[in-house]
Amino acid sequence: MKAILKLRGRYVILSLIFLVLGFLISYSYQLTKEKNSNQTLSTEQWDEEYETRSLLIEEEKTNKTLQEELYKKQEEVKKIEESLKSEKQVYYNLVEDVEKYRMYVGDLPVKGKGVEISLEDASYVPDSENVNNYIVHESHIFKVINELYISGADAISINGQRLSSNSYIFCNGPVITVDGNQFPAPFVISAIGDPSVLIPALNIVGGVIDQLTYDNIVVSVQEKDEIKMDPLLQEQKTSS
Repeated sequence: MKAILKLRGRYVILSLIFLVLGFLISYSYQLTKEKNSNQTLSTEQWDEEYETRSLLIEEEKTNKTLQEELYKKQEEVKKIEESLKSEKQVYYNLVEDVEKYRMYVGDLPVKGKGVEISLEDASYVPDSENVNNYIVHESHIFKVINELYISGADAISINGQRLSSNSYIFCNGPVITVDGNQFPAPFVISAIGDPSVLIPALNIVGGVIDQLTYDNIVVSVQEKDEIKMDPLLQEQKTSS
């Protein structure tokens, strides 16, 4: 009986040993399997991450290339804009020049600040003197006109007769003829321009006013806030 019990005890102990051993083997197998599974998953994740990073690197390279192309295009556009700006300025200057030349030749009406110079014959002529030495001649008028143009006058008229580039003036006794129209004294020369420049130019020591006074001509100069001049008629410019 005791031998049977001992035998059974051994079987029980062996059974327990085999049970524990089976559990350990099973646990070890599961742990190894999970470990291998985790390692496989990590490799797949790494591959996906590597692929994603590669795509990002390629995108960055593409973006860099596009950015460089964009900078080049922007530089080209900037150069074109600067060129157009320069051309626009050139065209603007040309338009200004055309308007200025049209004003000079009398195609356009003009108005603006200016000066008015009046030339009169001497009020007193000594009996022993030649009367021609005391009257206004075309040379006197030319001196005034030339000085005004040199000083920057935009337009000039004589007794309301606007001058053009083809105008002619000559003296005929007590009257002067301007482009075929006769005018008696006093001769009023109107000039559109900056009075602060024109008046000092006329009054400079030894200048036009001094020369006219020396020739016994009565001269007066007035600053005008506004002087108006009509355009020349085509037939007037043609005939002149």
